[in-house]
Order: sequence, then structure tokens, then C-alpha cells
Amino acid sequence: GMRRGAPRGTLRGLLKSHKPQLRLAAGGDLLVHLNFLMFLHRLAEEARTNAFENKSKTIKPEHTIAAAKVIKHL
Repeated sequence: GMRRGAPRGTLRGLLKSHKPQLRLAAGGDLLVHLNFLMFLHRLAEEARTNAFENKSKTIKPEHTIAAAKVIKHL
């Protein structure tokens, strides 16, 4: 079906609650959303690689935690 856009109201609310002093330019929330989606994609790929290397057909929480640690250091 038709894909929904970014939940901009929710995004702005989250950003405001975590960083009230932050002033975002127009479209800044979309860049934050894009960065988040790219991070999630990278995390999923890294977790899948970990699962494969551990001969697991399922991505388990420990595969994702290990992936997050690798990404954090890049």
C-alpha cells in the first residue's frame, strides 16, 4: 500500500522533550528521522551478520546488543 511519511508531530515532540533548548531548522526533524532509519538499517544488518556467524537462523537479542556495541565504536 501507500507508505506513510515520517510521524513529524511525534518526532518534534520527542526532540522537544529530550532537547528543549534545541532549535531545529525547517526539515531538521526529517534529517533526524533519516539518521535514525539509517542507524536501524545498519543495526539490523550487523545483527544478521552476528546471527549468521553464530550459526543461528534467528537474530537474538545478544546479536543485536553485540551489533550496537560495534556500531557505537565506528
